[in-house]
Amino acid sequence: MNIETWAMFFLAYLITTLSPGPNVLLVMKNSIRHGWRSAFVTVFGNLTCQLLIVCLVAVGVGQLLAKLPVWFVAMKALGGTYLIYLGVRNLLSSRKGGSLDTGDGDEPVRVRSARSLFVEAFCVSASNPKTLIFLSAFLPQFLETAHPAYEQFTVMYLTICGIVTSVHLGYSYLTACFGRRFSFRDFGRRIDKITGGLFVAMGGGILLSDRV
Repeated sequence: MNIETWAMFFLAYLITTLSPGPNVLLVMKNSIRHGWRSAFVTVFGNLTCQLLIVCLVAVGVGQLLAKLPVWFVAMKALGGTYLIYLGVRNLLSSRKGGSLDTGDGDEPVRVRSARSLFVEAFCVSASNPKTLIFLSAFLPQFLETAHPAYEQFTVMYLTICGIVTSVHLGYSYLTACFGRRFSFRDFGRRIDKITGGLFVAMGGGILLSDRV
């Protein structure tokens, strides 16, 4: 992959990542609820799933999935249902008044483990089967016949890691800065309501969307 092709890939994927989706919403929510360290765990869970997806794209599974309507619908149903579940859970959490103590004694303490945050991030990243099909169409456009495919997929994945980490942690930082202007209880409830509603909307969109 020459520098011009890499630059085009970088710019295209950066624009895609800057558009807030389920992974960005999850990073923002976890950062305000569980502290800035949770953002790293959440991003790691997302990138682990992305690694699996890139590997599947490299062996052509995405194109195969697009040709198997039954499996696609099943994956779509599971993914959309999971996002709706997360949304409802966040909405219920907002009514209960939060889930993490900030040190002032006003909130009940419920610290989530790194493993729990990792699994949640992995599942959210994997919740939309269209991601696999999108990357199956997106990544091969930047492949060059003059270089081994595995080397180019490696470069693209490492680029994805850099972009996702920078953008998601940037959103996390901005959310934390904005949150300091409000009380944790009020801001935490607002975050839960916003992310809960968006998760439900995204899950419903996946369930109701057309096959392609």
